[in-house]
Amino acid sequence: MKHFFSFILLLSAFSCNSKKQIDKTVSSVSDSLTYLTPAPTSIMIDSDSALLQQSHKILTIIKNKDYASLVNYFHPVEPVRFSPYGYIDTAIDIQIKSERFIALTGSKKKIYWGNYDGSGDSILLSIEKYFDKFIYNADFLNAEKTSVNKMIGSGNSLNNLTIIYKDALFTESYFSGFDKKYGGMDWSSLRLVYKKYNNHLFLIAMVHDQWTT
Repeated sequence: MKHFFSFILLLSAFSCNSKKQIDKTVSSVSDSLTYLTPAPTSIMIDSDSALLQQSHKILTIIKNKDYASLVNYFHPVEPVRFSPYGYIDTAIDIQIKSERFIALTGSKKKIYWGNYDGSGDSILLSIEKYFDKFIYNADFLNAEKTSVNKMIGSGNSLNNLTIIYKDALFTESYFSGFDKKYGGMDWSSLRLVYKKYNNHLFLIAMVHDQWTT
């Protein structure tokens, strides 16, 4: 009888050790499976549809003058460049980070944005006035034409967007003109330039373009 109880205790101990070993093995396999499971894939940010969808959201925000929401699309690290004309002037164009942008919105403070084509006078406008004249000067949300990584509007000035932003992605919203008497010389476009950051698209430039003298 004594040997029988010893056998039962031995069997019980072996069973417990085996269970612990099995639990450890299952845990190890489970950890491996968790590690090997791919993370959910985000939308293909370099697809045409994704870029156009992003621009549609941003243009809606701009049209509604919801500047507080607009900064959510600003690049988290780099400032956003504002270029009043197709030629990006890296020496003059203003660049603003989200915090500064928010501080200036709602203010009537005039900012130097560059120089007017033709006259050469300084462009001194508040953010809201600048947006009215050099960002959403036309209903770009319902543009006549849109494109992805392809220029539509062209005039007599150099367009250097793809030189300044070699690896960037952009959309263009374009109107060929508004009054027939101008024969298309009153065309206008807005290019939203994006850069990838943590697998998301963020604004790094807003480039307005039109016929220049």
